[in-house]
Amino acid sequence: IGGPQVGGTGWPLSGALLAGFQARMPDGRSSDGLLLGAAAGTPVKTVADGSVVYAGWMTGYGLLLIVDHGGGYMSLYAHNDALLKDVGDAVKRGDAVATVGSSGGHGRPALYFELRRDGKPVNPNVWLRR
Repeated sequence: IGGPQVGGTGWPLSGALLAGFQARMPDGRSSDGLLLGAAAGTPVKTVADGSVVYAGWMTGYGLLLIVDHGGGYMSLYAHNDALLKDVGDAVKRGDAVATVGSSGGHGRPALYFELRRDGKPVNPNVWLRR
């Protein structure tokens, strides 16, 4: 069942908003990003042009992909089923970079998406509406 439906142009995917920015995650931690519920295998799209700087497993995030967009901005895509890009790959906004999964101990298929500026989490809603 799930939260409000979100998505559209510029979003990493369309799905149910399970946890918003600074909300409590299902595992009890505070969210520094957005948790978006979607069917396993749903393509995850990058939110802006950039280059892949991390693609692999990270404890707490499962299969994680990080894109550097320049200007101090990075986006993180976590709990994926598969990663479709490698470190060093250039990506364009809207490119599929991963597929939704439940890796990293997450109970249901969902994407954890985070936007950081100079290493600090920022509210991605502002970016996604642009």
